Parts: sequence; structure tokens; C-alpha cells
Amino acid sequence: MKKTTFEITKMDCPSEENLIRMKLDGISSIANLDFDIPNRKLTVFHSGEINQIQNSIIKLNLGCKKISTEQTDRNEFEENTNQKKLLWSVLFINFTFFITEITTGIISKSMGLIADSLDMLADSFVYGISLFAVGSTLIKKKQIAKLAGYFQITLAIIAFIEVLRRFFGTEKLPNFSTMIIVSTLALIANGICLYILQKSKSKEQAHMRASMIFTSNDVIINIGVIIAGFLVNWLNSNKPDLIIGTIIFILVVQGAIRILKLSK
Repeated sequence: MKKTTFEITKMDCPSEENLIRMKLDGISSIANLDFDIPNRKLTVFHSGEINQIQNSIIKLNLGCKKISTEQTDRNEFEENTNQKKLLWSVLFINFTFFITEITTGIISKSMGLIADSLDMLADSFVYGISLFAVGSTLIKKKQIAKLAGYFQITLAIIAFIEVLRRFFGTEKLPNFSTMIIVSTLALIANGICLYILQKSKSKEQAHMRASMIFTSNDVIINIGVIIAGFLVNWLNSNKPDLIIGTIIFILVVQGAIRILKLSK
């Protein structure tokens, strides 16, 4: 048995862990995958050569770099029977906040909240594919990933067109207090999701350092919307909301492209 450690520089949250798991699904030489999200590292226990595994990860464009490969005597791995239950939990949280943010975003006229809702939807797609594709054929999994990816890109493009319309038009200022309150709740929700999935790794990781939570891009996005809310109020302008919305839409499209890579 061999143990190969990778540095995945863009692996910031559990949804990217699931993308990697799905991409490597079906490679028979893999005995176990051990993810360390805070340190952006993945350890693969495998037999044979590492080339197929490494090339599969590289295709996701998450910044894969092989650190080391060494022999190991370890051949028994703990089965996580709660993984499916945990995925259902984070799927529920993400989809609930997708509904919450897109609703409050439309009511408050905040593109930042609408954009963040699509980011929540993107994570929901990843967790959903992980759950609903279990036991499916490889072709079926690819079809699901392709459908989810294109749907996500379509929503992001439609929303970005709305950003352009508001940028060049005269639109009522978004409700900054709604932006701040809802994004703060979403920030807490993302922290809970990361905690739920990370605590399944081991008892040692059950009580995470605060710094671990803030490795997530999703959390950084939430903070960005909160700051944009304060700037909307301070500058009396909708431009900060439109700028953060545009940035998030770009990230959503990038996430959709990664999902589409699962279908290839």
C-alpha cells in the first residue's frame, strides 16, 4: 500500500472535498481518501501508480500539487456510516439558505444576496450529486453533473445581466440592513456546515479552531456581502452591492465549470 499526499490550494470547503470524491469515484486502486481542509491537503491511500489519480484531480483546476509518495503498512480504514446523514444535513442547510437569500435578495433589491444564494445553490448541487448519484452508473452521474453545471451557469448569466441593467440604470438602493442580517445568518450557517462535516473526521477535529472555519471561500463571500451592506449605507450607492454580486457570480460560474468537469 502507498500513501500519496497532495496540496490542493483551492480546496476551501467541504463542497470541494465532495467534488474530488466524485471525480475519483470508480478508480479501483484507491483504498481511502483522507481530507485535511484547513491545511488544504489530501492523502490518498492506493495501490499501483498515482498518475491516473493525480490527473483526475488536476482536471478539476483546484491547484493540485503532489507533495510526497511513500510506502505504508496501513490497510484498514474506519468506515464513516454517518457520512450520508451529514451530507443530508448540509444539503438541507444550504438549500434552505438558497431559498432565504434569493427571496430576501429580491425583496431588498440586493444583487449581493441573490448572488450568494446561487453560491449556496452551487454547494447544494455538489452535496445533492453526492447523495443522489450513490449507486448510479458512471453515465448517470455524468448526466446529473452536466445538468447541474449548465443550470447553474444559466442562472448566473441571467443574474449578471440584471447587474448590468442596474449598474447603468436608476435603481432604488438595496436594503443594507437586510443584506447585513441575512449574510450574517448565512455566515453562521456556512460555519455550521463546515463544522458538521469536519467533526466526522475524528474526535480530535470535533472541536475546531476558529481559524479552521474561516478557510472557507463561502465564509469570505458572506463577509464580503456584509461589508457591501455597510458601504451601501455609508456611500448611499448601490455600486458596492453590484460589485460584490459580480464577484460572486464569477465564482459561481467557476464552480459550475468544476461540476461540468465531473461529466467528462
